[in-house]
Amino acid sequence: MAPGSASSALVTGGASGLGAATAARLAGDGYAVVRLDLAEGEGVLRGDVTLEEDVASAVAAAVSLAPLRVCVTCAGIARAERLVGARGTHALDSFRATIEVNLIGTFNALRLAAAAMAANEPDAEGQRGVIVLTSSIAAFDGQVGQAAYAASKGAIASLVLPAARDLARNGIRSAPSIRIVSPFSITLSTTCATSAANSSGRPSRDGFGTAAPSASREAAGRPARSGVSNVPGATAQTRMPLRARSRAAGRTREAIAPFEAA
Repeated sequence: MAPGSASSALVTGGASGLGAATAARLAGDGYAVVRLDLAEGEGVLRGDVTLEEDVASAVAAAVSLAPLRVCVTCAGIARAERLVGARGTHALDSFRATIEVNLIGTFNALRLAAAAMAANEPDAEGQRGVIVLTSSIAAFDGQVGQAAYAASKGAIASLVLPAARDLARNGIRSAPSIRIVSPFSITLSTTCATSAANSSGRPSRDGFGTAAPSASREAAGRPARSGVSNVPGATAQTRMPLRARSRAAGRTREAIAPFEAA
């Protein structure tokens, strides 16, 4: 499915960070991009990924522009909280909220985007669309205080393969689940963030902000890619200043290690 005109894309969490960078990259490739986010922003459709009507409205907005062929789920929250800490036990409400936004919100976008894509005319290779689900290194290597976040991202990583198999007959790929350290490091002190980075493998440093958008773009453009792909190493954050995001090669707090295509 070649990038270009006559196709639309939906990016959840598209007002800032990974979502905004991904939306900009897809727009640069000629997609008509709809960005869904609770936060306000120019060109952002405000909505909650956990609500069926909000995501359905975003899907309809994308379809009204052109056939929806790409959906990237970047919306998510993270809260650092120990199971038993100085403030008591881990709050059930915060665990539930993290699962609701990260997992249920992702699934909500996945199912509604897939339904719209299934109505598309297939391209020359029989494909109708691709859906990229954003997971995290925490899915496989969670740190102290990441119980809720790791559980939500682990579920997303596990969701990719059955989703890809379910949707294969519809010509829709669920690929890849991008394994990144994000957005949990937002809540960490400098010492903890450095420790998490060092434990995530090489390179144990901030990487480049173009990596995740490039991975999503690469997934959209490669018909053979399905299942889970990794953006290896380094730490990331999802709420970086616009000025930092615009620096083409600069390290940023939202940056991740460069994606190396197979």
